[in-house]
Amino acid sequence: MLKDNLAMLRNIHGYSQEAIAEKIGISRQAYAKWESGTTIPDIEKCSLLARVYGITLDSLVRTESVEGIGVFPPAPIGKNIWGVVTINDRGQIVIPKGARDRFDLTGGQRLVVGSDERGIALIPAEIFEEIVKKGMEFMAVGNVDAD
Repeated sequence: MLKDNLAMLRNIHGYSQEAIAEKIGISRQAYAKWESGTTIPDIEKCSLLARVYGITLDSLVRTESVEGIGVFPPAPIGKNIWGVVTINDRGQIVIPKGARDRFDLTGGQRLVVGSDERGIALIPAEIFEEIVKKGMEFMAVGNVDAD
């Protein structure tokens, strides 16, 4: 697990073994042994690695995998990979239970679907509406001050 994450994260971030070893104060050979699974880093070095990669210590040592897809790299702090869903013929998906539990999503709840060029976001309608309301209030105050 750890060795796979170390290799994936290093490659995703575009570091050479030498570059990442330098960042945490060890030799390239020591780092290579971690990636090969010959040895493992101590907790302090794991903490440094997690900081360099912007992930939690827990996610550094755990591997997430989805059947039929493979192993996922650890998600950055504050980000999650909940799994893979399949869109049915009517365009419906089932949100993974972990995500439903984390965001307290229940049947019948309204979600706003947003996107950018890379993907789709689901935002609870109440939160989206509150953001829009605050934006409108800010704009109204700005217009009064401009007079």
